[in-house]
Amino acid sequence: MKRLTSIQDLDALRQQILEKHKHIRKRIRVCNGTGCHSQGSQKLVDLFEKVLSDKGLDRDYLVVPTGCNGFCAAGPIVVIEPEEVFYQKVKAERVPEIIERSVLGAEVIEDLLYIDPTTGNRIVHEYEIPFFAKQQRIVFKDTGSNYVRDIEDYISRGGYSALAKVLSSMTPEQVIEEVKLSGLRGRGGGGFPTGVKWESCRRAHGDIKYVMCNADEGDPGAYMDRSLLEGNPHQVLEGMIIGGYAIGAKEGYIYVRFEYPMAVENAIWAIHQAKEYGLLGENILGTDFCLDIHVNRGAGAFICGESTALMASLEGKIGEPRGKHIHTVEKGLWNRPSNLNNVETWANVPVIINNGGAWYASIGTERSKGTKIFSLVGKINNTGLVEVAMGTPLRTIIEDIGGGIPGGRKFKAVQTGGPSGGCVPVRLIDLPVDFERLKEAGSMMGSGGMIVMDEVTCMVDVARYFLNFLVEESCGKCIPCRVGVKRMHELVVDMCEGRGTPEHLTKLEDLCHAIEETALCGLGKSAPNPVLSTLRYFRDEYEAHVYDKKCPAKICKPLIQYVIDVDKCTGCGACRRRCPENAIIGVNKECHVIDEEVCVRCGICIETCKFKAITIE
Repeated sequence: MKRLTSIQDLDALRQQILEKHKHIRKRIRVCNGTGCHSQGSQKLVDLFEKVLSDKGLDRDYLVVPTGCNGFCAAGPIVVIEPEEVFYQKVKAERVPEIIERSVLGAEVIEDLLYIDPTTGNRIVHEYEIPFFAKQQRIVFKDTGSNYVRDIEDYISRGGYSALAKVLSSMTPEQVIEEVKLSGLRGRGGGGFPTGVKWESCRRAHGDIKYVMCNADEGDPGAYMDRSLLEGNPHQVLEGMIIGGYAIGAKEGYIYVRFEYPMAVENAIWAIHQAKEYGLLGENILGTDFCLDIHVNRGAGAFICGESTALMASLEGKIGEPRGKHIHTVEKGLWNRPSNLNNVETWANVPVIINNGGAWYASIGTERSKGTKIFSLVGKINNTGLVEVAMGTPLRTIIEDIGGGIPGGRKFKAVQTGGPSGGCVPVRLIDLPVDFERLKEAGSMMGSGGMIVMDEVTCMVDVARYFLNFLVEESCGKCIPCRVGVKRMHELVVDMCEGRGTPEHLTKLEDLCHAIEETALCGLGKSAPNPVLSTLRYFRDEYEAHVYDKKCPAKICKPLIQYVIDVDKCTGCGACRRRCPENAIIGVNKECHVIDEEVCVRCGICIETCKFKAITIE
């Protein structure tokens, strides 16, 4: 490997890489993102390589362990290029068959194809699957088709060409203007204009400045940043290097939460490769620009995703936020100007530089430009990572891309924006998804988590769940969050357990508004969102819990009871034998009854009864 000392060296290397791979007849892409990896995708990679090697074909056919493909519900995923034949849920024992029939031959293996849940049709090609066809992949385009730990694969796809363009023909001020023109807003939740932040940091007084990446993604159900950093670390790194050049930084940090070992490993490897190739470190691409980047691991505290808490943690202090009367672009890490953006924001930067800010601004809505990656999880057929243009209706995401709700149930609500986000009801399913419209609906964009709920979800229980998370993750520095959120949680728990009173509702709303106004940081200020949004759209469920002592969704155990229908029960005794608490009383061939004092409402009896004689009231 020759260290690149000029823009011309980078262009020449790109051509050499493309020439070197011309003889490859087919590529076998194996998703090696966290989800597929946990199901044995690395074993698939090893087996594909072994079988091809044994046949003496390993030079003609390339096995590529890729980043996250995005369609997590279908993993482990194998795609045969150039035809883009898409195989889902592939087991190791199918590898020899795939090689014989679909790699060496041109046959399609029917039972490995994806089946559309709405039509029942088998779909051969990746690009024809609605999950992919309805997306607009810009940032996530190569994640899922790239060779993750090979810098030359990234370079062959045009990687680091944005950096070369910046260093050869743009001043830092021009870079900032291009990002401002794009309308890019921070993808970490706040939605602050990225170019404006960069400009403020560049203008801030101080010779030492830091460029930083927030990869401390801790929202339940969210894993966009994790998958980007794991699957395409060089794209994130290139964005950071360009950002460092723009603001005048010579040092940078990637802050990754402890639970993301693969993201840490791949980021460190990418930094090592970039330094070897002269794309990071001293005199980048033969210019005077120098930048070094380090990876730091957080200890898993959710609050460290907040900018000032993250910087305190980096300094070796307790991860607690501070007041924002002085911005971190002026006094951040070690009281020096610091520019912090999240993983997805940085990954947008090379795309903007290569295609132009005006091109990027043509995508999305008037105030929310570009695309957004969402993690679509919960009661949805097609779970996974979805990238769509800002302003895409919820209906498109949930019904067209997500494939609708499993089991024939109805869509009820979707929770967006992480634990501090809100719940958007079915009547707003045509809501365009952008920063402003979600805020108007009582929710927020957040980092991009989307948890879908069906008709058997109790919205009071949903509020309880997120409040429980926030109580545990509060740093405790300010009283409104430390005490107020805990009191909110206690009130909602009382409602779920049948102790709620009308006064509980009044106190709950008063607390929500007080905490919004007085909490120190974004976590505390947005903590009431799950309660306020569910009160706004599902107040009838709260009132049923408080006034009727009933849970309409039949989820809250203290407010429901299991009943055996005397007309349907045959006295077979199956439920009685399987009950873990011996709560079912009866003899064979006679109707059984349930002892409510003993029953723990585990649901085993309902699953066991083939006569559907047991119901919930």
